[in-house]
Amino acid sequence: MGLSRDSYRHPPQPSAQEEALRQEIVAVAHQRRRFGYRRVHDMVRRQFPGVNHKRVYRLYRAANLAVKKRRKVRRPLSERLPLGVATRVNEVWSMDFVSDSLANGRRLKCLTVADDFSHEAVDIAVDFGISGQYVIRLLDQAARFRGYPKAVRTDNGPEFTRRAFIAWTQAHGIEHLLIQPGRPMQNGYIESFNGRFRDECLNEHWFENLQQARQVIAAWRRDYNEVRPHGSIGRVPPAQFAEQHRRHAGDAARHLTPASNEIQ
Repeated sequence: MGLSRDSYRHPPQPSAQEEALRQEIVAVAHQRRRFGYRRVHDMVRRQFPGVNHKRVYRLYRAANLAVKKRRKVRRPLSERLPLGVATRVNEVWSMDFVSDSLANGRRLKCLTVADDFSHEAVDIAVDFGISGQYVIRLLDQAARFRGYPKAVRTDNGPEFTRRAFIAWTQAHGIEHLLIQPGRPMQNGYIESFNGRFRDECLNEHWFENLQQARQVIAAWRRDYNEVRPHGSIGRVPPAQFAEQHRRHAGDAARHLTPASNEIQ
């Protein structure tokens, strides 16, 4: 058959580095169950910088790892408005609510706020009830470190259409982008974020009390911002992408300053 007897009797054994890579791939895939081999490769190449995606794919398949496909939900055809694309950090914050429950059945409410451009999770508030005033306090607290956004995008929930929230947007000169009722995809950025939040955090944990829920969700948010790579921003974590953009914007501003002074 043209096969060496020695090769037949002594099949190749994986090296120590190959075995370490395989174990790391399996560990990442079990920890992040919604990650396919591409995003697993993004995670392991920090520890194994020379590995390419084809090698990761081979070991990924050999370990019988695969993401379970979701059933596609058939929705009726409807007219959709184009979703505006943000061009810089803090241009648009999208926000929405996600519901969950404790082990005793008591309902939890999570307010998720995300930056449309960098895809950072600005904040995730967790409580038994969140009013319009609660939302305002949360956004003011986030703005102390990030600054106020140019616009916020929300649905027509009562927390976002009360006088207090509208007065807050007007006081800070923030444009309020309201989506049409029954058109969640007009708020597509936060809908996509909430899907990941449910799959990777809420569906993976069983909360016994409010304090535990806040700790777990805060840890997931830090991981999402600082560790988890995002495909639409160059396969880097959102915080790293935002910092790179701020640095480039600062360099551009410094280059433009001398020219503007000469014109004056």
